[in-house]
Amino acid sequence: MPAPVFIDLDPTSGLPDALLALNNDFAAELSVLDSGKARHLVRHAFMARAIGDQALLLAFDQDAPYDNHNFRWFKERFDRFVYIDRVVVTAKHQGGGWAKLLYLSLFARALERGHANVTCEINVDPPNPRSEAFHTGLGFETVGQAILPSVGKTVRYFCKPIA
Repeated sequence: MPAPVFIDLDPTSGLPDALLALNNDFAAELSVLDSGKARHLVRHAFMARAIGDQALLLAFDQDAPYDNHNFRWFKERFDRFVYIDRVVVTAKHQGGGWAKLLYLSLFARALERGHANVTCEINVDPPNPRSEAFHTGLGFETVGQAILPSVGKTVRYFCKPIA
């Protein structure tokens, strides 16, 4: 199988339909996006990177105009950070290292631009043990937890020092 090729998404275009559908196929873990919200996210992302229409990563730095509870949690506690908002890989390619490749490219860009921390949240309720194992395997450590009653989730917050 050929090595995956990264595509940096055009900030003026939003998400291609196939990536929007991929995101929404995993809405329980991520959240549903419509094309307008997706366009806003891609426009303001620190990194909006895909592998064809098979994998997607969206991440924001502390200056992004992003109205999200989890993002705000990190903004209140870190001066500079990169927040991974969502990463998704098609079922066919899960376990193939694609998410790790996306993360490694994010870590390199974050370090290059002077960031010391990459952050994310993972669902505790409903549980997402596969995501937690993936992140802790990459060196992410728990830094907090919150209950999000508006969406019926409990999340745990993670940080990976990269500097």
